[in-house]
Parts: sequence; C-alpha cells; structure tokens
Amino acid sequence: MRNLVVLDAPSNLGLRPPAPGTVPGCYKLAGALREQRIVQRLNALEGGVVVPPRYDRGDWQAGDGVFNATALAGYTRTLADRIERHVRAGELPVVLGGDCSIQLGASLALRRIGRYGLAAVDASHDFRHPGNSDHVGAAGGEEVALATGRGQDDLTDLEGLKPYLRDEDVRFFGIRDEFEDDRAELAALKIPTVTVGDIREWGADALARATAEAFDVPDLDGFWVHLDADVLDPSVMPAVDSPDPGGLLPDELTALLRPLVNSPHCAGFNVTIYDPDLDPDGTAGALLADIVVAAFAQS
Repeated sequence: MRNLVVLDAPSNLGLRPPAPGTVPGCYKLAGALREQRIVQRLNALEGGVVVPPRYDRGDWQAGDGVFNATALAGYTRTLADRIERHVRAGELPVVLGGDCSIQLGASLALRRIGRYGLAAVDASHDFRHPGNSDHVGAAGGEEVALATGRGQDDLTDLEGLKPYLRDEDVRFFGIRDEFEDDRAELAALKIPTVTVGDIREWGADALARATAEAFDVPDLDGFWVHLDADVLDPSVMPAVDSPDPGGLLPDELTALLRPLVNSPHCAGFNVTIYDPDLDPDGTAGALLADIVVAAFAQS
C-alpha cells in the first residue's frame, strides 16, 4: 500500500474570465474539498500547497497564443517538482486543482521520470490546438494537446522534453456522445475515446479494469488519472464552467475511477474545474469529495 499525499494546485491560469473583471473561481476547489475533510477521509499525508502566480491576462488579445503562458510555464515546472518528488518517493499524489492546465505539471513530472500514460476522465477532450482551431488561448481546454506536443514551444517543450505524453498513451473517458466532430481527429490519431454511452453499454468497471491492464505493458512506467468534474451530469454537478447535459452519474463515475486509481500502476490523480462560487450551499462540492473518497476505497 502506497501512501496517498494530498497536494493543492489552486491555479486558475488556464481559464477565461467568467465575466469581465472577474477571475475563475476554480482556484477555491482545493479549499472546498478540504472543508469536506478529504485529507482525513483518504487517510492521506499532507502535501501542502503549490501557490500559483496571480491571474493576469494583461493586454492579451485573440491571436496572441495561450494567455498567461509565462506564468503557466513557471507554474508547470514548480508543480512538476513537487509531483516528481512524491512519485519518486513511492507515494501517490492526489492533486486538488485548479483548472485542467495543472495536468501539464503532472505530465512534465512523469516525463522526467520515464514514459507514462494518461487516463483523462472529462466531458471534453481538451485537445484544441493551432492545427484544428483558430482560437487557442485557454490552456484549460488545451492541456492534452499541449502535453502531446501541439502548440507553442514555451509550453510544449519545457526542459526539451517534448512531448510529455505520446498520443498512443492517452485514453479519454466520459466524452459527451454528441461531440462527434471532436472525436474524429482523436480516432485518426488512434487515441481511444470512450463516450458516456459507451460506458453505459460496456460497463464502467469493466472498461476501467481493461484500461488499467492495457497500461500494464513493458513500454510504460505507469499512468496518471485526470478528473474534470464536468464529466458529471449538471443535474448533480452544475458548478463547472461548461455544464453540458448527458454526463455521468455519481455511481457511474465512482465505478470508473476505482479500478484506475487503485491500480498498482497508477502514479497519481488530480481533480479539477469544480467552482465553489457556483455552488453556494456546497452540495456539489460535498458530492465530489464523496466520489473521490469512494474511488480510493479498496473494493
């Protein structure tokens, strides 16, 4: 049994402002889950906080590339330092975000160590890049593309380690069934994509176990699990920036996560995007904490 270590990465650098003059509230995710006693409930060690730079897009305009890029690059390295330390120590980091751009820190950390896969549990593929879009900018919707080497070098080639992830080592789960156009490029790249409908047809537990086994190959040193709270249906998780209908229900998500995070080949886990500003009574945050705790419970 490895020790779990809870580490806060409360960065919102990768999201657009929800309204003029405001900042995305997902930087409060870690505090909200800590209020639900997630560290104690996971029986985890305390990993502290990786404090992000100030959110400031300056005079950024569409066409300038990824906003907050300099801050993101610095934060990615700093977060990678902390994650790398825990993984090398034989611990399993549980990283509380933040927006999805924190995944770059995990990807860089693991790239320093060896070759790792990614199981991304997300309503969307976060694969926007200059080759398929004319409006890159928000790294929180682009982090998998960046991690696989697509985009500007100041984010994709940190430390000369481009790409942090290989296409063939990425798996997506929970993509909405109606996003057919988004899935075409992934299919051409032979990146497996499992929709909500697929999960319900084939079974969350069976799919997750098959994926964990698929990552158990000599070429790979393990895999990371990325959870975006928007994979849940907005009927139970409305507190996200893109609450698209047709998502997973709590029991389905727990069943999907449990074989992944409990695999001996899982190197770590992060949770992102939940915004406490959109959850005034804390109901959605309590649910998210329950799901994470239940996922790590031994079956």
